[in-house]
Amino acid sequence: MQVTGKSDAAHEHEDVDKDLYPTRTGEGEAEPFVRRDPVVHSPNQERWDGPLGEDMLSRYERDGFLWFEGFYSQERVHPFFDELREMAADTEFMDSEGLITDPDSGEIRSVFGMHRISEYFSELTRDPRILGMVRQLLGGDVYIHQSRINDKYGFKGSGFEWHSDFETWHSEDGMPRMRALSASLLLTDNNEFNGPLMLIPGSHQYFVPSAGETPEGNWKDSLKDQRLGVPDKATLRKLAAKDGIQAPKGGPGSLLLFECNTLHASNKNMSPWPRSNLFFVYNSVDNTPVDPYCGNRPRPGFLAEREEFDPLTMAPNGHLPWTAKL
Repeated sequence: MQVTGKSDAAHEHEDVDKDLYPTRTGEGEAEPFVRRDPVVHSPNQERWDGPLGEDMLSRYERDGFLWFEGFYSQERVHPFFDELREMAADTEFMDSEGLITDPDSGEIRSVFGMHRISEYFSELTRDPRILGMVRQLLGGDVYIHQSRINDKYGFKGSGFEWHSDFETWHSEDGMPRMRALSASLLLTDNNEFNGPLMLIPGSHQYFVPSAGETPEGNWKDSLKDQRLGVPDKATLRKLAAKDGIQAPKGGPGSLLLFECNTLHASNKNMSPWPRSNLFFVYNSVDNTPVDPYCGNRPRPGFLAEREEFDPLTMAPNGHLPWTAKL
């Protein structure tokens, strides 16, 4: 793997309308190159204006993710299961476009737009302790680009191929720059047997273009079985050679923050135990989508917000449906 690219400073004054991360151009394999955006976006004088100290900021810059085991008490995540049961019993909802079923079992795999259909989820995205970290890392106000719940039933849940979220969001949604991150809240135990999220530390430092072109409506298939945007095996092998692969494991209420370009994947759930995680994607209000770089029509709004970019306001602590342990 040859790595090419300029430093952040060299790109500071580039045309903001230019495609800095070309991918799926139809011209065959392209070499990975160094990212052209910072990892922590707060200006130097505001870097420490938030709950994260230098040790955590440096770890995020180095690894591309932060792990907080037991961030919330386990009891406080139970309301989501009640909502999931109600969703599964709603025949109209089960036929909605924002619900993705598992290609093998036919059961719920993902439910998108959770912050719009769940009061608990909406409050969660505005928890001051999470939103404070996100604003510090992304350097200002943010909105929700996408939200979802991913389910893997025991013995049934399919895996997710290696990918960078940003590669898809850039190509298919028109997200211009790497100024977004995902928060994942564990609703069940994530252990070595039930398909925990795996991440390659340091992979966020390189953009890995994908070969091929994006067919119209690709999202209908990719949400069940992703093929485009999957790095080749040689690139994955080289990126993982330095610091290996990590799979944060913990109980309900644990929290993972990971940078939008960090390569991640998960295996099929071969265990008897389900794995359910919430995901909510924060994007900077200065990084709102333009026309998709792949040239296709934009994906549906439940996959990529394109209308409401009002900055999230912090929920008063007294209104939160839970309290953080830490």
